[in-house]
Formats: sequence, C-alpha cells, structure tokens
Amino acid sequence: MKVIKNISLLFLILATSIASAQVKFEAKVSKKKLGVNERLRIDFEMNQDGDNFVPPSFADFDVVGGPNTSVSNKYLNGKRTYSKTYSYFLAPKKQGNFTIKQATIEINGEVFKTFPITVKVTAAVSAPNGNAAASDVASEKIHLVAEVSNTNPYLNEAITVVYKLYVSTEIGVSSNWREKEIPRFNDFWSQNIEIKGLPVQEGEFKGENYRYVVLRKTVLYPQKTGALKIEPLVMDITAEVPSDKVDIFGRRLMTKIPKEVTAGSRTINVKPLPENGKPSDFKGAVGKFDFKVSTSKTQLNATESLQAKIEVSGKGNLKLFELPKLTVPSSLEVYEPEHQENVRTNIYGMQGNISDTYTIVPQYKGKYPVPTISFSYFDLETESYKRISSDDIVIDVVEGPTAAASHTEKTTANTKQSVQPNTNTFAFIKTTSNWVSTTTEPFFKSTGFWSLLLVPFLAIPLAIVVRRKKDERDADVQGNRLRKADRLAKKYLGEAKKTMGKKEAFYLALEKALHNYLKAKLNIETSDFNKEKIENLLRERQVETDVVSNFISILENCELARYTPITQVTMQNDYDKAAKTISLIDKQLR
Repeated sequence: MKVIKNISLLFLILATSIASAQVKFEAKVSKKKLGVNERLRIDFEMNQDGDNFVPPSFADFDVVGGPNTSVSNKYLNGKRTYSKTYSYFLAPKKQGNFTIKQATIEINGEVFKTFPITVKVTAAVSAPNGNAAASDVASEKIHLVAEVSNTNPYLNEAITVVYKLYVSTEIGVSSNWREKEIPRFNDFWSQNIEIKGLPVQEGEFKGENYRYVVLRKTVLYPQKTGALKIEPLVMDITAEVPSDKVDIFGRRLMTKIPKEVTAGSRTINVKPLPENGKPSDFKGAVGKFDFKVSTSKTQLNATESLQAKIEVSGKGNLKLFELPKLTVPSSLEVYEPEHQENVRTNIYGMQGNISDTYTIVPQYKGKYPVPTISFSYFDLETESYKRISSDDIVIDVVEGPTAAASHTEKTTANTKQSVQPNTNTFAFIKTTSNWVSTTTEPFFKSTGFWSLLLVPFLAIPLAIVVRRKKDERDADVQGNRLRKADRLAKKYLGEAKKTMGKKEAFYLALEKALHNYLKAKLNIETSDFNKEKIENLLRERQVETDVVSNFISILENCELARYTPITQVTMQNDYDKAAKTISLIDKQLR
C-alpha cells in the first residue's frame, strides 16, 4: 500500500510539472550588443493569454515605441496554437552593460516571470540597427521642418514659427510619437497657438507630393538685436516602411523603424530700430496702433470722482511696452491707475487693446485743463516713427470751495478746522432697525424635538424594504453576472472611444471589450477563445446569424487593423458596429 501511495504521489507531481510546463512566458531582444545610436526591440511572448501584464521599468533606456500588441490564434490539423506578444522599442541613454529586469503576468491564477536580460551598449555605430535600406527610406521620406515667417525682423516685431512633419505618401508614421527636446526660445517673448486636433493635409515638399501635420505654432517677439538662435525641436517617431513581404490579401506588410527626427536650429537676424527720428517719449511700441485719452465726465462738483482712461489699441507688441503717464494740476487728487489688457494672440501676433484707468477727485471749484498726452510707436509698414497726441480736456468743477478762500482760512485761523457743508452729514446714522428677540423657545417638546424622536422609527420600514431588495439582487446570480458583463463592455468601449484616432490603442481596447463581454456572457475561458467556438455558442443561444457574423467581422477587423492603414472614419464605424452588436446579443441571448 505504501508503494502504491508513493507511486500516486509521483504521478501527481509529474502531472503538475507537465501542466506548468505548458505555459511559456519569456523575453526576447533583437540583439544583446548595440550602439548608443541604435534601437533595441524587446518582445514579451506567451503561449496562453493572461491578465495584469507588468513590464520592467526600463530605467536605463528611453521607450520610443510601444507597447505594441500582436496576437496569433491558429488551427492546424485540428490543433490550436496561440501566442501573444508585447513589443517595446528602446533607445539606450548611455554606454555600458545594463540589465533589463523581469516582467510579470498572471495566467490561470498563477504569476509568471521572465528571466532578466543583460545588454551591452557600445559607442555609436555607422549603420544603426543593421537595417540600412529601411532606415534610409525613412530618412529620405520623413522630414520635420521649422517654417519661420521672417528671418530678418525688427526688434519687437512678431514672427511665427510653424513646425510641420512631412511624410511621403509611400510610407507611414505611427501615432505614438513624442517630443524629445522642445525649444525654449531664449531672448524671445513667446506664446504657443493652440492647435485643435492634428488633421492630415496634402502639400508639396521639394517638388514632391507629401502629407503633413502641423505639430506646433509659436509667435515670437525678439527682445534683443543681432543673431538669435532658435533651438531645434527633436522628436522620436516610429516609421512604417513597406517591406518585401505581403499578407494573405497581397498587400505589403510594413516594417516599423524607430527614428529620431529634428527640425534643426534656425538663426534669426534681428535689426535694431532706427535712431534717426526716434521721439523722446518712445517706449518701445512696434506695430500699428490707435491712441485715445477720455474721461467719464468733464463737469462735476468738488469731492466727486471721475475716471480718466488712457487706451492704446491695434496690432503689435501690446504687452511689451508702457503706456504714457497722466499729468494733471495739483488741485486734482489722482490715484494709482488700474491696468487692463484685452489682448488675443494668433498666428499674426498680438491684437486688441490695453488701458490705464485713473480715478481723479477735485478738491476745489474751478476749471482744470488736462495737458495733452502723446504716444509714439514704430510703424512697420512705413518703417518710420509715428506720434499720436490726445485732444485737450478741461475738467469743470462747478461747486465747492475755492482754493484762495481755503488758503485764507488756514492762515488766519490755524487752530480752527473749516467745516464743509454737506447735505449727507448724518447719512451714517441708521433710521430703521431689525430687532431679534433674545428669548428662545425651549427645545423640549418643540417641532424639532418630535421630528428627531420619530424619524428613526419611520426609517425602520424603509431600511427593511431596502434590505430585502438588496438580498433579492444578491441572490440573482445570473442577473449579477449579466450586469457585470454590461459594466465591463461599457468600460472598455469607453476606453476605446477615448483613444479614437490612435489606431493600435483603439483596436486593443475594442478587442478587450469584446473578449471580456463574451467571457462573462458565455462563461468561456480566454484559452478557449476562437471564432469557430464563439460562432457555435452564439447560435446555440439563438442569436441571429447576421448578428453573429457582425461580431466575428469586428474581431477580424481588430486583428487586421494592426497591419493595415486605418482612417478615422473606419474606426468610428467599427466602434458604432461593436456597440450595436453587443446590444443586439444582449436582447437575443437565451
């Protein structure tokens, strides 16, 4: 008996080992020795689908592409082979020996890990990645260009820098690009112009037809004269170059090449403003402006207030110069101005108006002229200085003490204080009241007392009803499973909608929604997930043939989308079709 028991235990251990050996999860790199200017591809492969994939940190590398997901599900002679791969493209940060740590994934409730991989990074090599043909094609067909509206502006004259990514119609670029180095525009006042979306446009580059995307628009105002340097914009992209291989439909498969592109630095030669004819009151305004000085009123009594507004409007460097100061007679009390800006910046520069509003309070009766104020600016159209002067303004104070009488009173009776007549002398005294009784009613036997006493008793029946409803809902196992499936489908369809326009992320989220929905609805495991079984199960549950065909076609679209160009319209159609199909299956499942 003891021998039989040991043999049984041995068979059990052997069976467990064989079952564990059926799961493969390993990491593979494109090469273990590469130059610092090359790109490394690492693939995490598994032969069974899993959840909660966690990649290593890649601390010594920059992730320039990925994760890209590919799934293969084949049947050959009645035998199923499945594989799933997560791929990353890495750029080394420096030379040396670096270890890529373990990745983890959960398969059938058990956590699997890859082995660490050591990679040696050497000095730069002459033929990066050993794929000269594809790399050369990408270099010739992809261009990042900085278009400068004016390379010889005046000081404080607006110029525009537009960054465009030109891509030949023969190749493509994945949407997972990133900006590696962003220009800081030293010695310039700068503002980025918001770009809504990234529409693909048709155009020409060096006489050839290209597609291009406008990535950035920036308005610059040079703050120094001489040669000023605009730093380059550097980006990491993944180019999709046609290969010699074709798919089952005869279409060429694309080879993905990680690539760094740069717009290159640009030099701007800034001219100083001419000294000849420069007005003495010039404050640095450059552009085309209107100037106006106005007051809220010109006739008032002493101790009343008025507002004087100095305003400049037009097109130019509105935020980069000071407005002229207001000067008035000493008998008018002037407060610090309130500065306001109503300026919008577009691709042509700043437009709008700026103003200083002064509050003025006259103290004595009389007429007070406000001296003429002038404003000077440099006109770019005529390349000359212009001066605008305000109209004469006279402030008439009709009632109040005179300055001479006030001076006499002060000299003859220094110990007395003059009293100014005012009809509102006692305005601060309240003539009405809102008295509140200081005697409060006792809380005992009040309305609030009885309410607090009875509410708990009234809440008991409600709590019983709620509890019964909850128990009924918890007991409904099938209903809970369906509700969970609906939540999962809505969640992943929501993720797909957020990534609309990003091909790989969109179809990955859409495929996850379909997988999780059917796993909950049909109670099948991921390892059993294939189109033939899905089709049979759905038809057994009395789902219409057209609905089943639509569901299978969506799954096929998700698989093909990784290898074929997809438009925004196609993604929207696939999303709408998936939402409609899930709704129809919900109604028809038996």
